[in-house]
Amino acid sequence: MQSATPSPLQRIDQALFDTVAAGARGSRRRRLNHNFHAPADRVQRFLNVLQIGTYVRPHRHRRQPPGAGFECFLVLQGEVGLVLLDGGGRVLGCERISAGGPLFGIELAEGVIHTLVALSADAVLMEIKQGPYEPSADKDFLAGFPLEGSEAAAAQEKAWRALFGDQHEAGGP
Repeated sequence: MQSATPSPLQRIDQALFDTVAAGARGSRRRRLNHNFHAPADRVQRFLNVLQIGTYVRPHRHRRQPPGAGFECFLVLQGEVGLVLLDGGGRVLGCERISAGGPLFGIELAEGVIHTLVALSADAVLMEIKQGPYEPSADKDFLAGFPLEGSEAAAAQEKAWRALFGDQHEAGGP
């Protein structure tokens, strides 16, 4: 979801959260972005709204110059689980990030393999990454994990969510 015509003021409020969340609930992917940046901007800034059941294939970010592949997450509404993985796909650690704290956000260094799971409906993250946005080079996906939309992906997402003790069922598409 792209923001409307660039404006000198872009409001980040509950009305925006609700609009993007409604789009995410209706999305096959169970998530939706609202970009504040243009594709060519040097800094990507966007809301990412996740619904329970969304599958984010494990990946890492690499940029030129080296070190510019950081990614920063700040949860503005709800809760999200961040799962850190090694190059073989084994879980190294988990972090619960919540608008209610105590952990509100995380910045990942370049090359950290990760995935996200929604731990609440309508979870809203503010993400900041180095730009410009190049879809073909944005993510370096970890081999051996299912593609989005498959039964295997749904099972994998549920297993990751279980690491946080959350057994909520995903809603309908």
